[in-house]
Amino acid sequence: MNYSDLENFGFLKIDIPKDINLKKEILKLKTEKNAVILGHFYIDGELQDISDYVGDSLQLSQQAAKTNAEIIVFLGVHFMAETAKILSPDRKVIIPDLKAGCSLADSCPAEEFAKFIEKYPGHTVISYVNTTAKIKALTDIVVTSSNAKQIVESLPEDEKIIFGPDRNLGNYINSITGRNMILWDGACHVHKEFDLEAILRLKQDNPDAKIIAHPECEKPILLVSEHIGSTSSLLKFTQTDNSHKYIVATESGIIHQMKKARPDKIFIPAPALDSTCGCNDCNFMKLNTMEKLYNCLKYEAPEVKVDDELRKKAEKSIVRMLEISANLGL
Repeated sequence: MNYSDLENFGFLKIDIPKDINLKKEILKLKTEKNAVILGHFYIDGELQDISDYVGDSLQLSQQAAKTNAEIIVFLGVHFMAETAKILSPDRKVIIPDLKAGCSLADSCPAEEFAKFIEKYPGHTVISYVNTTAKIKALTDIVVTSSNAKQIVESLPEDEKIIFGPDRNLGNYINSITGRNMILWDGACHVHKEFDLEAILRLKQDNPDAKIIAHPECEKPILLVSEHIGSTSSLLKFTQTDNSHKYIVATESGIIHQMKKARPDKIFIPAPALDSTCGCNDCNFMKLNTMEKLYNCLKYEAPEVKVDDELRKKAEKSIVRMLEISANLGL
């Protein structure tokens, strides 16, 4: 095996026999190696179906914190696998492709964020989970889109807060809590690129459809939405709401779970600007494939590692999130 492939490609570029049953072999390897597969809502449907747990960032963080598996396979993006390693330092954490990054995490370099924090002494630093370990180490409390509102509201009303890196989520939390958090100017490439005019045309063509959106979307998208929430919140809403049709303004991978839960309903992916597929996909999430998962499990690589000193600093902010979430019953 040539590990130099990892440097060149971000994954093990090893040919797999064409007649192999990938699903069967992956499940066999998972059992043999006492591994757990954690899958995010935004990966392809076949990968979601082979995962032991499928969820949003909060749900997967909780699973990573309590797993007894010797190996954690993270089907998502790098910061998620890094978070799992921070919470489970004694476990081997592997990811199918090291280059499965995150545009939102990349929009917040640690050195620049540290200087930003210095400009506002006496502020509590809240960071979205979509960040690197270096950002988490600079943070007092990590949040996800599932718990950001409740965690912010759990702090005193006069608490001075810095929120990063997602300006859209921060603006949304400010609007629904009445807080005046200072925001870092970052954004997710998926959620900032939805085409408002195309969504309104879809609504005109489907007047019975409800527009539902993730709070990482730009404000104009949120203003026309009838439900705003995290991926898990959007999923739950479509299961319990009495409407039959939805225009879904978040990464289109979540529609797989929506269709599984409610095959009787219709889900229309909201299009992005210059979209050729009529949807909006995260290119990084789509770097995960069945072939890469197989090689990843077989050879236990690429492995995600975090320097122990950095890990301990970053862990505090994540643990505080998990503790507050548990106390709030989230």
